[in-house]
Amino acid sequence: MKVVLSVIGKFHTFDLARVLHQHGHLAGIYTGYPRFKLRNERLPEELVHTFPWLHTPFMAMSSKPWMTRSLSDHWQHLSRVALDRYVSQVMPECDVFVGLSSCALHTGRQAHRQGARYVCDRGSTHILEQDALLREEHERWGLPYTAIDPRTIEREQAEYAEADIITVPSQFNKDSFVKHGVPTERVHVLSYGVDLGRFHPSGEPDPGHFDVIFVGGMSIRKGVPDLLKAFADLRHPAKRLSFIGTPSPELIQQMRSHGLWSDDIRVLGHMPQERLKEVMSRAHVMVLPSIEEGLALVQAQAMACGCPVIATTNTGAQDLFEDGVQGHIVPIRRPDLLAERLQALADQPERRADMGRQALQRVKQAGGWQQYGEHAIRLYQSLLTPQLATS
Repeated sequence: MKVVLSVIGKFHTFDLARVLHQHGHLAGIYTGYPRFKLRNERLPEELVHTFPWLHTPFMAMSSKPWMTRSLSDHWQHLSRVALDRYVSQVMPECDVFVGLSSCALHTGRQAHRQGARYVCDRGSTHILEQDALLREEHERWGLPYTAIDPRTIEREQAEYAEADIITVPSQFNKDSFVKHGVPTERVHVLSYGVDLGRFHPSGEPDPGHFDVIFVGGMSIRKGVPDLLKAFADLRHPAKRLSFIGTPSPELIQQMRSHGLWSDDIRVLGHMPQERLKEVMSRAHVMVLPSIEEGLALVQAQAMACGCPVIATTNTGAQDLFEDGVQGHIVPIRRPDLLAERLQALADQPERRADMGRQALQRVKQAGGWQQYGEHAIRLYQSLLTPQLATS
């Protein structure tokens, strides 16, 4: 079996590529990333193909003050379509083509013309469900909402229809596809792994403080307002909340206007994985109250560092750990429950420490990216037989 992969950036696709290559199945991987950013991906150079001419400039310019949402949407649309058309023209013969959603429609059709199977790899909920959840959340906080680019929605839905199967990282994601009319047997759950070589305990929490961390881009989608409200209600003399990842000055200002920003909140910004491992190891808990998510990798990364997680049902947490054992899982838009769970961990340090140990053991048993890749291989092989396996 020969498999071709296509992805606009890196995401989890390069982790998958390494396992495919290990088993002799990788025919090539195509990406919008420049080659210099792929030096440490541990793949033969001849199997890695780059088309960086639109996506790389976008990454360099995306934070510029003149980059409006309209321009950003248009640039991203062009970069995805260009990558897709390029791959459709140069893709080698293969048995299975796996393309990240929104940038693989033409290649998927070409794969079918060549007699190959097409897997649409969607890293989140159904595009219509994603748009609806984000619209509702912005309305909830009285903030303006810019809808997902209609061209993206159109391409995604065409990909869903064209693909032989759709893979998603969590049951929550799969349920959203079924909700929007996609037959359950066409949607398969492939839960992401974690690199246990990079993430492992590296330090201990400070017993004199109660450190809460959030890891990810600061946004409404990630449930930041609910976290701030829950943290404000947390009673502890030395509590600290640290935001790690891309900050949002706009959102911070909006939260200040709601009275939800205080002096015990820190914005640490982006940090390399080596440093992130240390911060996770020293945190008492990581909170991810996302409104909509695929399967946030930071959850398994925190667990691998012995840090328990409090997350919403919409993060894919139920595919990673058991509620009340290795962490806590709560419904979205319930800052009261987030505060309650935080308070329990702050008041019961021994229980919190045990939950961290349980989290570490659970993620070790999950098998990391190796298991993810081997599960994917079995699924792809099933596409080449008359009987389609169910997930």
